Amino acid sequence: MELIDQVTINDLSKRDLLLIIKSLEFTSKKTQNPDFIELRNSIVKELCFLTETSEEQFLNYLEENC
Repeated sequence: MELIDQVTINDLSKRDLLLIIKSLEFTSKKTQNPDFIELRNSIVKELCFLTETSEEQFLNYLEENC
């Protein structure tokens, strides 16, 4: 379990990150389970805070650079 402390966002590519975000959106729509969209929003919110960008800027950046 100690190894999990070493996992960072740096280990994810921009493409993988965008895929995770889009997958959570898709799954939320298909299952009607709000937990998926809440997780997506939480991840995006935290990443926007860390990068000091808006959600729109952040997602545009990922989409344009994958």
